[in-house]
Amino acid sequence: MHPHAGGQIFLVAGLQFYDDLFDELIKNNIEPVVTMAYFDVPVHLVEEYGSWRNRELVGFFETYAKTIFTRYKDKVKYWMTFNEINMLLHLPFVGAGLVFKEGENETQIKYQAAHHQLVASALAVKACHEIIPDAKIGCMLAAGETYPYTSNPDDIFKAMEKDRESFFFIDVQSRGEYPGYAKRFFKDNNLTIEMEEEDAALLKNHTVDYLGFSYYSSRTTSTDPEILKDKTSGNVFGSVTNPYLETSEWGWTIDPKGFRITANQLYDRYQKPLFVVENGLGAIDEISADGTIYDDYRIDYLKKHIAEMGEEIEDGVDIIGYTSWGAD
Repeated sequence: MHPHAGGQIFLVAGLQFYDDLFDELIKNNIEPVVTMAYFDVPVHLVEEYGSWRNRELVGFFETYAKTIFTRYKDKVKYWMTFNEINMLLHLPFVGAGLVFKEGENETQIKYQAAHHQLVASALAVKACHEIIPDAKIGCMLAAGETYPYTSNPDDIFKAMEKDRESFFFIDVQSRGEYPGYAKRFFKDNNLTIEMEEEDAALLKNHTVDYLGFSYYSSRTTSTDPEILKDKTSGNVFGSVTNPYLETSEWGWTIDPKGFRITANQLYDRYQKPLFVVENGLGAIDEISADGTIYDDYRIDYLKKHIAEMGEEIEDGVDIIGYTSWGAD
């Protein structure tokens, strides 16, 4: 057997698995929506190439994109490139397969990896539009408005900066260029992002068709050291405790109105259709004696958030889809 034959068999079986899955969905009148990269950098690419710190992954991703677009062009019309792409800054291994050595400039590496993902996303958009002209391809953001704790301008500016950490990725994917605040951040932190000559044109000419996002909670921030001592232990996104909101068992604020605020903010900023890809409540569910889980708290969470989504639509926000996230 050829040394690569096993890998080829595995590849064909993997492609066939999704053929069967999409066929079953379509048979049941379910529209497939595919995220191309969902926190799953192959270990081989991490070990041999250093993952997304390496420009080589851009070409690998383009090949992958063209392969699946060609294979599934008659079955899938909604695509997204990188799931919650801003997670690269907060969970670099999960988001981009990044492993750091002692003494490395982690911020430099994260933003270089981000650039590579952004270029790869643009190339995927280009390939999708060429191979499946009637398809739509979007990006995906872990969203949630950051509130200033007070009306102190310093708090307001800090909240803006926290939001911009995430908007950075979507600004590039939706608007096609690096925003001025990012350029200043690079300058102030002595970061040099290596770019190829054609990158600027790729980013500008191949922006996404829509914006996918997850919304679970809002965040609050402050510049007051005493206020900062009172923070929730929220998963990934910690937050100053908001006295007006309850929190989930995982420390995330429960803020349906924040969902409306976030959607309006994103639509005002980008003027592109929005797809709510994730929304739900994590909880320690208990199975009752009759084998049922009585999760009225989750029903209440979803009911209030869906009601706010109705308000978003009334506000003029173009919502093209909603998929909840919960017990699977």
